[in-house]
Amino acid sequence: MEHHFQRLYEALSQVQGYIYPNEVELYWSVLIVQYPYITGLVAGAFILASLERVFNVKVLRPTYHLALLTALAFLLVAVMPLVSHLGKPFRAFEIMMTPNPNSAMAIFGFVYIWYLMVVLLLEIWFDYRRDMILWLQKAKGLKRFMYQVLTLGSRDISPKALRFDEKAGYVITVIGIPSAFLLHGYVGFIFGSIKANPWWSTVLMPVIFLFSAMVSGIALVMFLYMVVSWIRKVKIDIKVLDTIGKFLLYILIMDFSLEALDQIHRIYEAEESFEILSLLVNGKLYISLFIFQIFMGTIIPLITLGVFQFYKPAEKIRRACYAAISMLVLFGIFYMRWNVVIGGQLFSKSFYGFTIYKGQLIGAEGYLMAWFWFLIPFAILAFLLWLLPPWKKVEELDESSGKED
Repeated sequence: MEHHFQRLYEALSQVQGYIYPNEVELYWSVLIVQYPYITGLVAGAFILASLERVFNVKVLRPTYHLALLTALAFLLVAVMPLVSHLGKPFRAFEIMMTPNPNSAMAIFGFVYIWYLMVVLLLEIWFDYRRDMILWLQKAKGLKRFMYQVLTLGSRDISPKALRFDEKAGYVITVIGIPSAFLLHGYVGFIFGSIKANPWWSTVLMPVIFLFSAMVSGIALVMFLYMVVSWIRKVKIDIKVLDTIGKFLLYILIMDFSLEALDQIHRIYEAEESFEILSLLVNGKLYISLFIFQIFMGTIIPLITLGVFQFYKPAEKIRRACYAAISMLVLFGIFYMRWNVVIGGQLFSKSFYGFTIYKGQLIGAEGYLMAWFWFLIPFAILAFLLWLLPPWKKVEELDESSGKED
């Protein structure tokens, strides 16, 4: 209790203007920033995977299974920041036990389960079923046990069974594309439907969240592809990076255009909240919005990727630039989420005052907990790459295509 009053006193000492007592402390912390950020990485990674399978962009084949496993690793942790944020996390299961179709968060629970259980797990299972059966014959110890469990007793690798796996996987991927849109567009819908907050209440919010998710997921897979190749001491295919960079450029342009359109519309309307939002953007959010999100996370990647479409320097330079661009984009999208979640709570509903967000290092909603939930997906991904190495599938495909030639 004493710690709570100390934090309240520190916040009150930095309040500007008039603000209601219940708005002094922010209820949504950095963990709620992570929630849309991680779900965005999931959706974006899956969209990149669909480019190879559905839209036949064969040059992206080395990243297809990596993108799927990345989406699964981050999806398994996507709701954990929310659970950590809850005072009684076990109450989260009530969404499933007592469903309420009028609750936006309850609907997200069902969308999440659909995407995890029906889309991602099934697609990965159909893609890896044959390989797990073959690997089972040579594996020992924990791997052998895991393959026995994951194959679900299936041992049929006849041409007919493999054709069914391919068709089923294709159908699930097609279903998964709108499901990925729904997964993250729905997160934007939750914020956009809060009418009382003019910083959030815009019909473009779900679309902006969706395109920014695609940007972040594609950048993450690009970065992971380079890191995994470096760890395995395998040469990075520059054609893969160039193709990912091209798609990243296109979606980044659309994302930036939508956000610019939203701000232009706000400026043109100039509603009663315009003055407070103008002070917010040019004051509290100046560095995180203009420097981190727009300049570092958008403008620099846009210019660099745009130049690469007309002039391609040496491969070594391009690889270094792609690594830097992917990290800058991930950095910028994180601050986009920060500016939405935290920024929307910094001004009073009276439109006459501001509060601050004073984060803490240790605690249930501290920065260490946020880093924990951000690093856990990478640990899960490392385990998945050990259990289901996508490069072995690529090598097998290359060998089979060489035999056919």
